[in-house]
Amino acid sequence: MTSPDTTAVLRREHRRILEVVDVLDAVLSTGHSGATDASTDLLDFEIIEKCVRFFRLFADACHHGKEEGLLFPALEARGMSHDAGPIAVMLHEHRVGRALVAAMAESFGGAEAGDTGARSRLLEAGRAYIDLIRSHILKEDHALFEMADQMMDPPGCRRLCAAYADVEGRRFEGCSKVELEALADEIVASGRV
Repeated sequence: MTSPDTTAVLRREHRRILEVVDVLDAVLSTGHSGATDASTDLLDFEIIEKCVRFFRLFADACHHGKEEGLLFPALEARGMSHDAGPIAVMLHEHRVGRALVAAMAESFGGAEAGDTGARSRLLEAGRAYIDLIRSHILKEDHALFEMADQMMDPPGCRRLCAAYADVEGRRFEGCSKVELEALADEIVASGRV
């Protein structure tokens, strides 16, 4: 018996993450002011900083937290391996994504101050994160989540959805999920030129 609601909230969050990724991609590709060379001073550091905050708190702490703390253990309890296959791949990609977001955060100040090495590291980490998260979401939406929806029974789905709601009630470095959604709205709105 299938329970498509098992992953519905996670899929919605994926769409929000991709909206912000699209803005970061535009900022890094065009300097957010129409320049074709993203290494110019036209990078919009304010938007980049907001994107990094969103990725740390919403994409990782909230969203990946639900996957790692709730969905993956539920799938493991139904026989999916933690150490091989889709869960292992997703966990590895979460770790890589965290490292890339950390690299963006670490290079941000120097890049904003005009350090060309820091700027290169920021751009490299940002582009790598964009590529990783787009591929990651595609794999989750079209492979892992399809399996999850097939594996979970209605009672398990209800428990999982209740647990997702509990996570959404938490604060992430002082921010609620609603505030992080508002940050995404702000990023997306400021990314439109």
